Amino acid sequence: MNALARLLDERSVLVCVGTGGVGKTTTAAALAMAAARRGRRVCVLTIDPARRLSDAMGLDESVLGNEPRRVELPRARDDGAGHGELWAVMLDTATTFDALIATYAPTPQQQQTILTNGFYRNIADSMSGAHEYMAMEKLYELHADERFDLVVVDTPPTTNAIDFLEAPDRIRRFLDHRLYSVLVTPTGGLARVANAAARTFLRSVARVVGASVVDDAIEFFAAFDGMEEGFRARAAAVERLLRAEGTAFVAVATPRPDVVRDVLAFSGLLRGTGIDTDAVVVNRVHPRFTAAMPAGLEDPSLAPFTTVLAQSIAITEAEEATLAPLHAVLDVTVVRVPLLDADVHDLAGLDALGPILLAEV
Repeated sequence: MNALARLLDERSVLVCVGTGGVGKTTTAAALAMAAARRGRRVCVLTIDPARRLSDAMGLDESVLGNEPRRVELPRARDDGAGHGELWAVMLDTATTFDALIATYAPTPQQQQTILTNGFYRNIADSMSGAHEYMAMEKLYELHADERFDLVVVDTPPTTNAIDFLEAPDRIRRFLDHRLYSVLVTPTGGLARVANAAARTFLRSVARVVGASVVDDAIEFFAAFDGMEEGFRARAAAVERLLRAEGTAFVAVATPRPDVVRDVLAFSGLLRGTGIDTDAVVVNRVHPRFTAAMPAGLEDPSLAPFTTVLAQSIAITEAEEATLAPLHAVLDVTVVRVPLLDADVHDLAGLDALGPILLAEV
């Protein structure tokens, strides 16, 4: 059985990683559809701020949002393909953040105080790391949803994907930071002094950023008091999910030296956190017609054709040399997807790509 087919059949989370422009979103969507064809109930989640998932599926970008949307599969092929389900989600950071606040706020009043706070509204939309942490939260939510057997994740380019993977640890470090414990409204007398000192410091900052901003920040941290353990526990649960046996990582690449180096570097970062790369998909590989120029093509009239053939052989040899380190270093299955006549931009195209991804190699 093809390694990707085994992952689709046996795992509950499939994380697609790779640099920008390698067809990662299309690959994630095609794998999700292939899993649905194999009878599984699949949700594909894109956390890339670009709206490429709707483009790959040929859907209006307004169709996909923060809640799972059922996508009708094309008419079943006559190959015994299963009839599972395909769903899609496009992460909305602020909406997911709001839902998390609603989950952990001890009272409706505390929830409302936070959700209407100006400082919170700003960080929910733009705080560094908020997008990555909410992506992890959304993944956890979908994984726990009984409607789905498998969640396929389309991550941002690798330059940002490590932030996605480190998000649970980052939120824990924030909650454990001394400044956070100073800012949150305390209950003890000594802590009240520390909090008063923090207020004095923030008041001095108000002269630069404005008093209303500081007041909102103080109100936010005060209202957040008591919610830390819920956030800390969820971060730990998300981290366990990433390292669980049911989670697989698939790197997506093209046969370019810089892209292969990026895959190897990112796989090394993953390995450093205790996570292995389970497979590699290489898109846009040129077809290999022959290993060498055949004899008997000396006729001058064939020169244009022999030139093209020679160039094709040179290209494929260069691509094989480029891809060789993936086999040598990662020791995983490398699935080659040939250069297609046109970009995949609809459900039928994704459906046709599935058998190529799952073909025996």
